[in-house]
Amino acid sequence: MIDTKFTFIRRQFCYVCLFIITVASLFPFFVLLVNSTRSHAQIQKGFSVLFGTFLFENLGKLLSNPNIPVVKALFNSVFVSCMSALLCTYFSAMTAYGIYMYRFKGRTTAFKVILAIMMIPTQVSSLGFIQLLIKIGLIDTLAALYIPAIASPVVFFYMYQAMTASLSYSIVEAARIDGCPEFLTFNKIVIPLMKPAIAVQAIFAFVGSWNNYFIPALVINSKAKKTIPILIAQLRSADYQKFDMGQVYIFICLAIIPLVIVYLLLSRNIIRGVSVGAVKE
Repeated sequence: MIDTKFTFIRRQFCYVCLFIITVASLFPFFVLLVNSTRSHAQIQKGFSVLFGTFLFENLGKLLSNPNIPVVKALFNSVFVSCMSALLCTYFSAMTAYGIYMYRFKGRTTAFKVILAIMMIPTQVSSLGFIQLLIKIGLIDTLAALYIPAIASPVVFFYMYQAMTASLSYSIVEAARIDGCPEFLTFNKIVIPLMKPAIAVQAIFAFVGSWNNYFIPALVINSKAKKTIPILIAQLRSADYQKFDMGQVYIFICLAIIPLVIVYLLLSRNIIRGVSVGAVKE
């Protein structure tokens, strides 16, 4: 009886804690939605739980701002983020497959070198990266934002761990015995088996590329090629007399819509993908 009562109390306590965490997580989004419907003067007065009536006015000012090409920036960010997620997950999975399935001389060394690259911050190699882009003619192009995503040591390591947990040698060997080409084996057999892990890393890669400000700020100069983070920073750092918090909040609301859509499309694979490798038979 005492154990049953203790279990009930513990369960209720867990529910309360989860409720508090949920509210704390969703509260910033609520503030964002509320402030996007208020004017700059109302926002300066402080927080309010009531929605305002300036939603369409803020949206109209934002879309009519000649210095902030919102629609073009949204297209640029969606395109760059989708390409980054696609290239990052596909080539990282291919690299992990090559090191996992093939036994060649220097395999362990290659694995360790890739892991060592994970320790190098992006800022350290930024100067050489910019010089390389200038030499190959990719400066001020969108390709400079998603082509480097092919090399992603973090995603490679995650995919390698997922393969060690869920990819059986016998499946690949059976395909080889049947005469299936190596690339076809990878695309038709390995990729479907790794779908949960790929979906998780695709979400992370999409969000990381979408929120990336450092590299686009260094690479992009043309107004027509700027991405969402650059324009939000540009709008936020505008002249104080012309600064409008309502536009900033409505712009941030527009910016998170694609992230929500991507999450909803791939969310069913998140739990399964995260748990890959947690239990081994």
